[in-house]
Amino acid sequence: MVSLRSSVLANALACAISLVAAIDISVKSTGGNSTNGHQYGFLHEDINNSGDGGLYAELIRNRAFQISERFPATLDGWHSVNGAKLSLKNLSTPLSNVLLTSMNVATAQKQGTVGFRNDGYWGMNVKANNKYTGSFWVKGLYSGQFTASLQSTITSETFGSVKVKSQSSPDRWIEHNFELTPWKDAPSSNNTFVLTFDASGAENGSLDFNLISLFPPTYKSRKNGMRIDLAEALEQIHPTILRIPGGNMLEGLTNRTWWDWKNTLGPLKNRPGFTGVWGYQQTNGLGLMEYLQFAEDVGMDVVLAVYDGLSLNGDVTPQNKLQYFVDDALDQIEFVRGPADSKWGSVRAKLGHPEPWKLQYVEVGNEDWLSGAPKGWDTFKQYRFPMFLSAINNAYPDIQVISSGSYYDGYNIPKPAGGDYHVYGTPDTLVSEFNKFDNITTPHLIGEMAAIHPNGGTGWDGPQQPFPWWGGAVGEAVSLIGYERNADRIIGAAFAPIIRNMNRWQWAITMIQFAADTVTRSTSWYVWELMAAHPLTETLPATSNFNPLYYVAGKNNQTGGHIFKAAVYNSTGGADIPVKLTFEGVKVGTTGELTILTGPRNPYGFNDPRTGVNVVRASKTTVRADKNGSFRFALPNLSVAVLDTAPPTSRRWNRATNRRN
Repeated sequence: MVSLRSSVLANALACAISLVAAIDISVKSTGGNSTNGHQYGFLHEDINNSGDGGLYAELIRNRAFQISERFPATLDGWHSVNGAKLSLKNLSTPLSNVLLTSMNVATAQKQGTVGFRNDGYWGMNVKANNKYTGSFWVKGLYSGQFTASLQSTITSETFGSVKVKSQSSPDRWIEHNFELTPWKDAPSSNNTFVLTFDASGAENGSLDFNLISLFPPTYKSRKNGMRIDLAEALEQIHPTILRIPGGNMLEGLTNRTWWDWKNTLGPLKNRPGFTGVWGYQQTNGLGLMEYLQFAEDVGMDVVLAVYDGLSLNGDVTPQNKLQYFVDDALDQIEFVRGPADSKWGSVRAKLGHPEPWKLQYVEVGNEDWLSGAPKGWDTFKQYRFPMFLSAINNAYPDIQVISSGSYYDGYNIPKPAGGDYHVYGTPDTLVSEFNKFDNITTPHLIGEMAAIHPNGGTGWDGPQQPFPWWGGAVGEAVSLIGYERNADRIIGAAFAPIIRNMNRWQWAITMIQFAADTVTRSTSWYVWELMAAHPLTETLPATSNFNPLYYVAGKNNQTGGHIFKAAVYNSTGGADIPVKLTFEGVKVGTTGELTILTGPRNPYGFNDPRTGVNVVRASKTTVRADKNGSFRFALPNLSVAVLDTAPPTSRRWNRATNRRN
């Protein structure tokens, strides 16, 4: 079989001999537009167990028996060890005023070891020499030791354990902390956390437990932090924007259950449960502070969405009661970027981050054109968005306020606000929108996008594709190139949803799939990674000859590189596309790194988490400007490519220091 690298070299030679059919692209050295530097990122909300049981690294499922309007307290995830009787109780002295329910563990015998175990989120990844940090709260008189361990669900083999001396009291809750370091790797993720005690030491025959927690090592070693492999998979796509907290999660199911950021702050014992909008209870463990710290650690700017009085069931806050939520949004902004001596800035400082975070973008609501239409959309335009826009810009004139709808949703967005455009569709749809923003002057965020349906299918009347597929990823690339051509007005593009737990999901198409011990990067991941790894600081005018080749050209003033990004979508007969590319001012003999991504012969091929096979192939070659200063090469059908005359020496740009890591 001829290697892809050899094939590319052969194609390049063929193009040098016969240039008649080549697409001739000339790029000027001046006359372009400065970009805003925020081209690529993602939306995160807790869907598909992408927060609890996903990015949020907590291993214990149902750790605090939380309740919310829709979800009662349960013993889901918990099992008896050695005949102990487990039951839920609402004690007269709860752990806190929001964690009202606890688990009573009654001994069925006067001697011997009893306790309970937790399955985690469909298993736990146990690695030798990793330090697992845990804690639990106990009420009741017990003299002796607790034993915390990680064991196989299948064989009961113990991979690590630690003794924890009891400090319990009969009349108050006492927290017990421990560190557990396994001495052996578990062969699979079929593992459980076990906590036991000596029945003879429980003087009243039972003990009460709550907020039982266990964290593996976390990304950047943050307390209450993120799962390392998922966080690194996200960091590796070089994101520069993070849209939080949704998405539908922001709106909540009703106007009593929106995502209240204040409920996500402070010690875990003070965080109530959240009525998740995707069919499961949420812990509020992944809160505003955790999101902001994660964004800082990765190097992302936040697009902060604020609740605007509309919920998923169509509940609309009337105008005479909306000021409460306007003031709440101003409090939230002050928490993020206010000085440490301000009311809410001081709360942030007490929580461990005295320095304000940068906040340039605030989005009002989420998809107000959808929930409770037409009333929701009408009230958004009539009074809700104008009230938020005026209040935020009066207090923070430098903030770019963003409407939750776009120009294409039938809204003549008032200046200086921007819009938010969402597109989920077929690859053909994404390609057809290549020039959608060429003549739109209002700034726009592409707040959610992905190819989810096949060409010629039933669209929203049928299911999504099972996973991102190669043809869909190429369609996404064409849209991304179109957005970069207008990067002076496009704030950025966010893939959504970003993560999917393979054990429970509500939305099939995500950039990353995972289980307790695996992470799979989809075909879309490789396309977005390549595009984002070569940021443009300035677009440059180029001759336009689009279809089947779509492209954007520009330069990066930090690296000095000239950059060309392209995708070939459905060439005639599937033929390769020869290209002659000339940058004005680039000297003869200048070299460029040409990276070409191709997929399987079947464009519906995908990266299957069940096999771990990557169907995306990457080829890197060095091309040299000829005597006319032109780069000559050929691009296969259904390919995505980047040529960079000053390619990064590593794949991560540190925006804080303006240098490569």
